[in-house]
Amino acid sequence: MYPLPVKCPVCGGELFVERLTCHQCNTVIQGEFGLQRLSRLTPEQWAFVEDFLRCEGKLTRLQEELGLSYPTVRSRLNDVIHALGYEVKSSAPEEPAERQAVLEALAAGQIDVTEAIRQLKQRRAG
Repeated sequence: MYPLPVKCPVCGGELFVERLTCHQCNTVIQGEFGLQRLSRLTPEQWAFVEDFLRCEGKLTRLQEELGLSYPTVRSRLNDVIHALGYEVKSSAPEEPAERQAVLEALAAGQIDVTEAIRQLKQRRAG
């Protein structure tokens, strides 16, 4: 069996089920049936949800098991939340631009960890 498509391949609109058939007794039910929210998830999002449940919803455990950074795991969770039609409420304030610049320089290898810590402490104290 193929996975149930949930978006129209032509326009991207939402699809509805109009006919259900029982292969055992040949009963046919016709009408317009909406799809459940979870059917909106991509196969990758489904795999993430399964891993998330297996890790009992603990993002740090999921991070370790998937070998991903915490922000990446959090981003994937936010993608699932959005796909289900919900809004993600930010629990932490946005990173100040200066702090983000230090973290980006560290990620790009422009500074080392010691220098990044020094700069972050300096910005916090200043």
